[in-house]
Amino acid sequence: MARRLPTGISVLDRQLDGGIPPGSILLLSADPASQSESLLYEIAAARGTLYVTTIRSEQAVRDAIDRYGGSVDRLSVRDAGDYPPIDNATRLVKDVPENANLLIDVVDPLEDAEPTRYRRFLNELQTHMVNTGSIAVLHAMHGESSPNRALTEHMADVVFDLRTDTSGSQIVNRLAVPKFRGGSALEETIKLKLTDGVTIDTSRDIA
Repeated sequence: MARRLPTGISVLDRQLDGGIPPGSILLLSADPASQSESLLYEIAAARGTLYVTTIRSEQAVRDAIDRYGGSVDRLSVRDAGDYPPIDNATRLVKDVPENANLLIDVVDPLEDAEPTRYRRFLNELQTHMVNTGSIAVLHAMHGESSPNRALTEHMADVVFDLRTDTSGSQIVNRLAVPKFRGGSALEETIKLKLTDGVTIDTSRDIA
């Protein structure tokens, strides 16, 4: 088995034979009104991380991480700036060191770029991740996606799809891994409990 970098989410790493192959682009797609940022913070805690924010300010991200129950120590936060942010994001990609994480939260504003420009960004991102043995995590919102979302999904080596069901008396979070280049996609979803950390939810579903 090729070397894997753990996500920091133990239940998920066991399912993924240890984690994500270095050099990968990971797409985390989730509802805007969900606890998907908990997954980002757990990944950030696993190794040195450059956190690129495209919507929230640097201070807002730092405050949110400080309130989070986990320990995220080796973290640099950078703001991609005003629209269009793809030029700053391209420059920041080159700052990612070896065996690190790059988190882009959220990727949606970058997807608004002209398709050729966005395709070039994704290919440069892929090359740098492979050269440094790092992982890029692109956090994307469900809903009305940009015309370039298909490019993001195609370029991604691994796709995490988090669905949050609020229709019943309980909030239920289910994570699917429908795509995994160089490994096996998961045949079943994982029910997660997203509170002050990320754990498996062992409660029974009630029809």
